[in-house]
Amino acid sequence: MIIGIFGALGASWALCRLNCTTDTVLTGVYLPFLKNFVINLGWLYPFWAALVVTGASNAVNLTDGLDGLAIGPVMVTCVVLGIFCYVSGHSIFSSYLKIPHVPMTGELSVCCAALLGSGLGFLWYNAPPAMIIMGDMGALALGGTLAAIALFIKQELLLGIVGGVFVVETFSVVIQVIYFKRTKRRIFLMAPLHHHFEKRGWSESTIVMRFWIISCLLGIASLMALKIR
Repeated sequence: MIIGIFGALGASWALCRLNCTTDTVLTGVYLPFLKNFVINLGWLYPFWAALVVTGASNAVNLTDGLDGLAIGPVMVTCVVLGIFCYVSGHSIFSSYLKIPHVPMTGELSVCCAALLGSGLGFLWYNAPPAMIIMGDMGALALGGTLAAIALFIKQELLLGIVGGVFVVETFSVVIQVIYFKRTKRRIFLMAPLHHHFEKRGWSESTIVMRFWIISCLLGIASLMALKIR
């Protein structure tokens, strides 16, 4: 939570420092696939930013339960956010594609490319059987970084789509805890969701590859938001 608060404050401060020669509502939340639909949170925006950073950080951390599982969706998210960063920072492209224009965010595509490259290098040693693991420090940092990038380019809700694997893993834990406290019974054999499939007899490599496939499909669906508005 502390990481989320400081991350939100940093993102909010950076947004306020941007060149505001744009019609983009910097304290607004834009809905993917909808043109010119924005919810202006105003002074509540830092709290929204804290929720996004905290949620994304913990979501990646919860997903990091099998060798290679978390880094695949992270890399897919980096690719999608990198494309959106470049488009958002370009006034002509963003105007044509009807997505929020935030000046100077095009440089964040370099950050996304760096994350992608480091993710590939990490995956070389994290593929089953892993020689190194991400751990809490790596997972929390990656989730927070992706959240910060999404906040900068006003694509927080798109992050929830491209990072749908993280969202489902997180909600599987939330649902399991709430349901167990109310009924003393479990919906899933074990949470997060990837452990449920382990209990059902799926091999680790099968779970990882299928989650990667789902992540790639979500990435393609997210890129459709560039044109479907």
